[in-house]
Amino acid sequence: MKLKSLISRLGGRIQSVQEETFDLFAQELPSHNLGFVDSKSPVLELSIAGRDLTIHQSPSVLASNRAGGTTGAVLWKITPAFAEWVSAPDNILFASGALSEGSAVIELGCGISPIVGLLLAPRVSHYVLTDQPYVARLVEQNLAANKDLLQGPGRAASRRRSRGTRAPERKPAAGTGRIAFVPVDWERDEVTPTLAGAVAARSFDAVIACDCIYNEALIDPLVQTCADTCRLRADDGSGSGGASPCVCVVAQQLRDHDVFEGWLVRFAESFDVWRVPDSCLPETLRSNSGFVVHIGILKGTVGLDQM
Repeated sequence: MKLKSLISRLGGRIQSVQEETFDLFAQELPSHNLGFVDSKSPVLELSIAGRDLTIHQSPSVLASNRAGGTTGAVLWKITPAFAEWVSAPDNILFASGALSEGSAVIELGCGISPIVGLLLAPRVSHYVLTDQPYVARLVEQNLAANKDLLQGPGRAASRRRSRGTRAPERKPAAGTGRIAFVPVDWERDEVTPTLAGAVAARSFDAVIACDCIYNEALIDPLVQTCADTCRLRADDGSGSGGASPCVCVVAQQLRDHDVFEGWLVRFAESFDVWRVPDSCLPETLRSNSGFVVHIGILKGTVGLDQM
């Protein structure tokens, strides 16, 4: 059973929010400042997992007083490290079968950066990026600028570009993954099966939230959206009969003790929670790196209490 395989790799679930918070913040953590890659540049050239990417961002929007927040306007440091790990074919999610080439994945709060989707989409069946509408233009621009990455892991891995040189244009290979952006506001929008955007899919195998936890006011709407999205799997019947439930993967920078604890308290109300062991992570994501990755499985999932 996929769920049993995943949990056996994760080890013991978190029993105490206070102990988990203390264990993480008692370490001597490196300073990442606020966590921007470069908040001043409108264009970033990155190399992640052997793939070269061009990411357009908006320093002007970040510095504005836009109602509803501006943090999604630029790229954050955890994203490249998380994207490299989650798209690796030997990580804990693929090794356990929680993710496979037939999986549908949704990302909450992607901001302007579709990096996680660009690297993971070729390894799954369907990938949905979501965030507030204000990032849509830059998300689409970044998808277009890096569309050759969707060729598939083997063909895209050696992509190299120099300034002023256009990469050869190729048609996406069939079956290497589909990716799309859908506007979703955690505080206003209802989670429905239409988010999947595909006739054959009415739920998701995984929900990803990468560095979305920085504001106490957004904790409840974020966790509720995570839970509602995972519940789509239970509601459509796919989570019964031995099929894998929807897994919620939350990666974040360790910034503020109180905000983290507030998130974990609320998250643990809806999910059984595990911290991904350092042994299953690259050095760039291990708990002493200033970043952390947790996995949640919706409470009440069939068979979970026996594990």
